[in-house]
Amino acid sequence: MRRSRLVVLVSSLLLAVGTALTGAATAQASSLAATGGYVALGDSYSSGVGAGSYISSSGDCKRSTKAYPYLWAAANSPSTFAFTACSGARTGDVLAHQLTPLSASTALVSITVGGNDAGFADVMTTCVTQSDSACVSRINTARAYVDSTLPGKLDGVYAAIRTKASAAKVVVLGYPRFYQLGTTCLGLSETKRKAINDASDHLNTAIAKRAANHGFVFGDVRTTFTGHEICSGDSWLHSVSWLNIGESYHPKAPGQSGGYLPVLNSND
Repeated sequence: MRRSRLVVLVSSLLLAVGTALTGAATAQASSLAATGGYVALGDSYSSGVGAGSYISSSGDCKRSTKAYPYLWAAANSPSTFAFTACSGARTGDVLAHQLTPLSASTALVSITVGGNDAGFADVMTTCVTQSDSACVSRINTARAYVDSTLPGKLDGVYAAIRTKASAAKVVVLGYPRFYQLGTTCLGLSETKRKAINDASDHLNTAIAKRAANHGFVFGDVRTTFTGHEICSGDSWLHSVSWLNIGESYHPKAPGQSGGYLPVLNSND
C-alpha cells in the first residue's frame, strides 16, 4: 500500500512539473507576442504574390492576407505588426523603403531577400523561352553573382536590421526548390529543372551563411515544400501563368500556410 501511494505521489508530482513547464513555455511564447512587435520585410515570397487576397492599400507590393507574415500575426497577436514586404524588392529596396518600423521594441523580424538581386525573373524567363544551354548559361551568371556580390548586399541589410532592432529575433527564410525531378511533366526539360533547383540550393546556402554570420536564424523551407514542387501532382507553387505572369513560380496560398508559416513558427 505504501509503495502504491509513493508511485501515485511521484506520478502526480511529475505531472504537475510537466504542466508547469508546458505552461511556462506557452506563457513565454505568448509574452513574446504580447510585449514585442513583429516586422515582416522582404520580397514577393514574403508579401504573398501568388496567394491572392491582396490588400488593396498595398498596391503593386501585393501584400496578401494569406501570406505567412499576416497569418503569423493573426495567430499570435503581437503588440504591433508592420508588413512592409514588397513584390520585386531587392536588398537596396529593403534598405530604402522597409526598415522604418524597426525599433528597440521589435521582438521578431522575418525576411526573404536576395532572389531578385540574383536576377530571378530573368533567369526564369530565359529558361522558359530559350534552349537548355541558354538556360544553364544564364543560371551560371546568376550563381557567379551570388558568389561575388550578393553576400555584401545581404550583409548591408542584415547589419541595418540589427542596428535598428537590437533585441529582435531575426528569421531569414529561404526559397523552395521549384521542381520535383524524375517525373513525367509537361514544360521545361529535366536539364532545366535540375539547373533551376541547383541554383535555388546555391542561393539558399549563400543566404544561410550570411544569416548565421549575423547571429540570425535561417528558416529552410525546402523541407516543408518537399512533395509539393511543380510536377509533384500537388504543387504549392504556380508554374508559368500566362494570364498573370507575375505569379509564376510563386507560392500559392497553401505554400504560404503549409510551406512558409510552419518554418517561421518553428523558429520564432
